[in-house]
Amino acid sequence: MWDFKIGTALGLMVKTLPFILFRLAVYFGVALAYVLMTGVGAGVGWGIGGFGDTGFQAASTFWGGVVGFGIVGAIMYVLREYLLYMVKAGHIAVLVELLDGQSLPRGRSQINHASVVVKARFGQASVLFAVDQLIKGVLRALTGLVRGVFRLLPIPGAQQFLRLIQLFLRIAVGFIDEVILAYCIRTRSENAWASSREALVLYGQNAKPMFKNAAWLALIVYGLSFVIFLVMLAPAALVAYLIPGGWSATGVVVALLFAWSVKVAVLEPFAVTCMMQAYFKSIEGQQPDPEWDARLDGLSSKFRRLKGKAAEAPQSSGTLATSDASQ
Repeated sequence: MWDFKIGTALGLMVKTLPFILFRLAVYFGVALAYVLMTGVGAGVGWGIGGFGDTGFQAASTFWGGVVGFGIVGAIMYVLREYLLYMVKAGHIAVLVELLDGQSLPRGRSQINHASVVVKARFGQASVLFAVDQLIKGVLRALTGLVRGVFRLLPIPGAQQFLRLIQLFLRIAVGFIDEVILAYCIRTRSENAWASSREALVLYGQNAKPMFKNAAWLALIVYGLSFVIFLVMLAPAALVAYLIPGGWSATGVVVALLFAWSVKVAVLEPFAVTCMMQAYFKSIEGQQPDPEWDARLDGLSSKFRRLKGKAAEAPQSSGTLATSDASQ
């Protein structure tokens, strides 16, 4: 049915509890910031609206809330590299070591240890972010290839089926790019561009089982996310009641924010751990196939750019990078 063990993933979640708590603190803090700034903006708008009629007050309250929400969104856009570097990649670094049966160094917290590992593999946060963006671009090209195959199939109601496939593929990319980063950490490569390229070729060779596992995890994660959303509706309704103007839709937005924070803090690392198991199991004993390397080269400009970056970096790590140097 799938190629991962849920028990193993849950066990790793327990072992990395300090990182889970760190992620919860970060993402609940983000959700709370959205709620508070939206409330402050709505309150300011409601106060300004007091100088006009009821319609003006409702409009100014709405736009005040939108501005508050937008301010936090802009701050999050600026901090996206830090979140990827310290939170996501850091957790992956610890998970990879534990999945391989290694013990973490004593006398150093998981978070400090993870920051050392990530810095050794990727250097600055901007480098990791650039690698991650190229990986996502290549994965989108791969999902586009799969969509093209389904368009050619003479299936009744193919358009509706294709939309469902596109949804699963879009979700799958969100899990798999972090698995590619896990490969870079696991191989201890000093050339993140070359190891990312190698990992993508191996992923392409095993796309069918990887998409199968991603589809199962999409069902599990988003099913649980919906349950969490329903649980969050009650406290969210209270928050909406406290925001000036009595927005009926605010409770839904707040519930979505807190459900999102649980999803990215707990459910996503669980999904990534499961995908890591499936990926490492699938590629065990394999070498990157030159045919798949050529296929990705013709399919994605992002992959060609990744190759260029790999060639520019030190060539001592990454087998594909070494083969480039000899051509």
